[in-house]
This record gives sequence, C-alpha cells and structure tokens, in this order.
Amino acid sequence: MITVLSDRKKKILQLIIEDYIETAEPVGSRSIARKYNLGISPATIRNEMSDLELLGYLEQPHTSAGRVPSAAAYRYYVDSLAKPDALAPNDVALINSWFRERVHSIDDIFQSTAKILSRMSKNVSVVLANKDSESVFSYLRFLPLNEHQAILCIVANDGRMDNSVIQIPAGMSRLEMDTLAQRVTNKLHGMKLDDITDQILKDVRDTLAGDKALYASLIQVVRQMRSGQQENKMYLGGTKQLLSQPEFKDPERIRELLSVLEEEQMLKDMLMADKDSGLKVTIGSENKFSGIQDCSMIQATYRLNGQVVGTLAVLGPTRMEYRKVISVMDYLHNYLRVVMNKMDEK
Repeated sequence: MITVLSDRKKKILQLIIEDYIETAEPVGSRSIARKYNLGISPATIRNEMSDLELLGYLEQPHTSAGRVPSAAAYRYYVDSLAKPDALAPNDVALINSWFRERVHSIDDIFQSTAKILSRMSKNVSVVLANKDSESVFSYLRFLPLNEHQAILCIVANDGRMDNSVIQIPAGMSRLEMDTLAQRVTNKLHGMKLDDITDQILKDVRDTLAGDKALYASLIQVVRQMRSGQQENKMYLGGTKQLLSQPEFKDPERIRELLSVLEEEQMLKDMLMADKDSGLKVTIGSENKFSGIQDCSMIQATYRLNGQVVGTLAVLGPTRMEYRKVISVMDYLHNYLRVVMNKMDEK
C-alpha cells in the first residue's frame, strides 16, 4: 500500500532528511522551526513528526528527543523529493581541471573518475571498466634498455599497452629494429586484437627476420593483451574518507565493510547485476550483500556508441548526499562521453 503524504508532511520530511544528512545529529521539532520559516509552530511540527514516525519514515534513537530518517524515508526522498541540482561552478571547474591534468589513456580516465567521485561524494567510489573486444592494434615499438636488451611494446587504440623484455638479435642496429617494428605495425595496424590469430601472427614471422625469440615475444604480448581485455577492471577510491564518517566509528561495522571492499569479485558481481538498469539507488536492506545492508549505493552504467564502457558507483552510509552524488554522476556521464570520444579520435 502506497502512503500519500500531504504537502506539509513532505516538506517536513525533506527538511529532516537534509538536516540529518548535513549534521548526522537527530532532528527535533524546535530545530526545524528555528532553522526554517514554515509558518507553523513547533507543536504542529512535532505532531507531523509523530505521524511520520507512525508511518515508518522517522525513528527515535535511544532517548534522544530528536528523530532520524528510516530507510523508508530515504527511499521516499530519492523517489519523490530529491531533485538533482546543477553542479556549482567550482565543482565543474574541479572536475575539468582534474581530468585535464591526469588523463592520457583509457585507464587514466577510470582511475581519475574513481578518485574525483570519491573526493566529491566523501564516500567510497567503485568504477568498473568494461573490457570489450573492440580494442584495435595501433603500433609496435622496440624501446632499448641497454646494449643487449629492449622492450617490445604494443599499444592499442584505447591507450592500453603491454610489453615484454627481449634480447636484441646479435648484430641488429637500432635503425633495423625500428624498421622491423614499422613493418609489423603496417601489417597489423587497425586489426581488432581478437582478430589477430596465431595464424595471422605466423604470417608476420618473416617480417621479424625469422628470429624465433622475437616472434615468441610478439605472440606472448598479443596474447596478454587479448586475455587482459576480456576482464572487467575495477578501480576503488575513498575508503579513508568513508571510514571518517560517524556511522563507521563502530569497529565491527568497519570490519564488515572492509571485508566487502576487499572482495573484488563480489563488488564486480554487484555492479554487473544491474548494468542495464541506468541510474539505480539501493538503500539499506535493498542491498543483497551482507556487510552493506545498512549502507546505500548509487550506481550508473555508461555507454559510448551503444557499447557499455563502464559502471560508476558510490557506496556510503544511508545518510548520503543523494542530490549531490546524483548530480556529480550525471555530470561525469556527459563529461566522460566527451573525453572518451576525444581519445577515440587520437
């Protein structure tokens, strides 16, 4: 049964939730009357709060005279009351400068996203980067280490690279190595990594002057990149910020939460389970995994040219700045689309 709240109850509930989000202190009727000009007495506010408590939206912790929102209150707030705000100009400037100074590859994008998201939300951020099968061979380079060794380095169009240390064939000059690298690049450039089969690599063997060691290293690096792109990579940020929240002063709660954050596969499963649902907010017991059933998680999956490129999530106490976090994630969605399109054009 859906409870229909009067406009006055909605307003009082919203003010209580936002006051508690800001202060982490139980909220009383006198405090609401003093802070906000509602045009009604503290006694009237107290009566409305009593009704909201009976409806399951407010709870009274211990013997405190104030009330705190319940999980049901946060659910109602997110669904009906919390309208995301436009980001403040200083927040926009921070995000823009953060990416401008740090992003040089696809991995940089996701690492920077995890850090800026945790910094702005003051909670844990989890970024799951989807490794699809569309990475394309860009070029091969030999980078000299010393007289006898070099690094065989392959770079894909998305900025990812893999490498292997090789022995320089006896008598081969730097110019000859550069020529070999260019020949391999000419043969493989523009091919999807998944399409570079061992048979195709055999056709490249003569290009490497028949050197078996070089050929073996080339196969090894291509296989590494092929296998690596099949894995979803996860980036975590802000654990320290989350643990500074008053909700996590209890050592047992900290232990449970850290055990969840240490389970990388569990976090991946959590994000993958709802990757097609767009923006999703789960609150309290709505979270299926034990250890975070008194937390909230906001997550969103982002696409580029129709393909899933990553999932962003913020995990924190139910006393979370929902409006701010949703606004940041919405801005990052649009910003990442621009950044990643620019990366594709390079």
